[in-house]
Amino acid sequence: MASKQLLDLLTKGIALELQVSMKYMWQHILVKGLEGAVVEKLFRDIAITEMKHAETLVERLAFLNGVPPNKFDPVHAGVTLEEMLREDEQAAEELVNLFKRAIQVASKEGDFATKRLLEDILADEEKHLDKFSKLLVGMTSPFTQP
Repeated sequence: MASKQLLDLLTKGIALELQVSMKYMWQHILVKGLEGAVVEKLFRDIAITEMKHAETLVERLAFLNGVPPNKFDPVHAGVTLEEMLREDEQAAEELVNLFKRAIQVASKEGDFATKRLLEDILADEEKHLDKFSKLLVGMTSPFTQP
């Protein structure tokens, strides 16, 4: 049905989505003070969205007769809010790049259902990347764009 390459990309996507979901949920708990009040809900909401992405990917992987991930990278939440946001921006960039590759593979294989599902997830990941990037601008150069 699906190529090993596509199954591997979906499996990697599941592992990353679960990892960042845990990271964002942990950050939601860790943030304190005025800065924390600004991002606390954002971290929680994105964590839940990432968990839903993982669920969607698991369902698709099962349909394609894939095997769920059995290896996960450690979760590192960061210490300061700026560190958290920098790491979150990197994680979002990694997910964006992964899903773009997976979309190309699904399209090449004619798997339009997987392609559509991945495009929806990619749109969310690009929104997350935009949010983290905008928050970082405020942390480093208030109210200016790079």
